[in-house]
Amino acid sequence: MSDLKQKIFEAARDLQLINFATVTEDGKPWVRYVMGKADGDLVFRFCTHLESRKVAQVRKNPNVHISLGASSLETARNWLQVEGTAEISTDKAEREAFWFDDLKNYFSGPDDPAYCIVIVRASRIEFGTMGVRFPEVWQR
Repeated sequence: MSDLKQKIFEAARDLQLINFATVTEDGKPWVRYVMGKADGDLVFRFCTHLESRKVAQVRKNPNVHISLGASSLETARNWLQVEGTAEISTDKAEREAFWFDDLKNYFSGPDDPAYCIVIVRASRIEFGTMGVRFPEVWQR
């Protein structure tokens, strides 16, 4: 794994609050918070309700954007800007792999028919560092 890819993975591997942006049906951007994380291939995942607006928006236009890592100016050291394409998965293995107990507040379990996984395959990731003018760029 390259040094940059490793730094990105370390910043994104743990479950955390991320901003997820889609394009609405009328062509406008829409951003919301989700809890997600990335794997070693820099593929991002989070869960949602199958009937949510974000699922409908991804199905119409899979081009998405994620930002994460900067929760405040005082603690921000690094942050990520991720450009990619999203897909919706109801695959049993995907749903079980992402499941954690706090999701019981929203779903009955990993077999809940409303529970799905959003998979974002990054095509470009900018790794920003406080005090550095230009981000490092990773591209698939």
